[in-house]
Formats: sequence, C-alpha cells, structure tokens
Amino acid sequence: MAFWCYILKCSDGKYYTGHTDNLERRLAQHQSGQYGGFTSKRLPVELFWTQEFATRYEALESELVVKKWSRAKKEALAAQDWDRLSWLAKPPTDRVSTALDTNGEVGQ
Repeated sequence: MAFWCYILKCSDGKYYTGHTDNLERRLAQHQSGQYGGFTSKRLPVELFWTQEFATRYEALESELVVKKWSRAKKEALAAQDWDRLSWLAKPPTDRVSTALDTNGEVGQ
C-alpha cells in the first residue's frame, strides 16, 4: 500500500499540506468540501505537489515538516528546484545575496 504527502493550492493562492493513503479519494473530498475546514472555504483546490511514501509514518513525517515551510520553499519543492530549496533552508543570515554587486549597487 502506498501513502502520499501532498500540497494543494487553494483558490485564494494559499497552500494546504496533508497526507493520505488514497490520493484520488482525498482530492475528491477536498474538492467537494466534504473534508471541511481550511480547504472547504477556499474552493476549488488543485494538486500542487505530491510525493509517494512506503509507510504512513513517512508520509505523516513529511507532512509535518513541509507544512511548516515558507511559501517559497514549498514552491521550490514543487518545481524540483533543489538549489533554491537548499538555499532557502539556510538561516536568512547565512544566505549570500546575489542581488548586489561587490560595490553594494544593484546588479544590471
């Protein structure tokens, strides 16, 4: 049996992260408002990202990690932009900006 962690993009642009053992059924529940709560007030929703796992524990663990991430990190994950995801995982004080040249002026 497979399990999934998933991110939905709601009609207002917000993201919802969850996990399930039946992705098709869960998406239908969210889409119909049957699941209630956060997504039912932001319909329609669309599947933004999903990852399959071998166990429910792994899917739940992934959900608990990903749901705490910033919007930018979730978007980098969905785009499979591993360099950006790695950069965003660093504390803001450790991120080297490439927006300024060596003289402190905005690059062209």
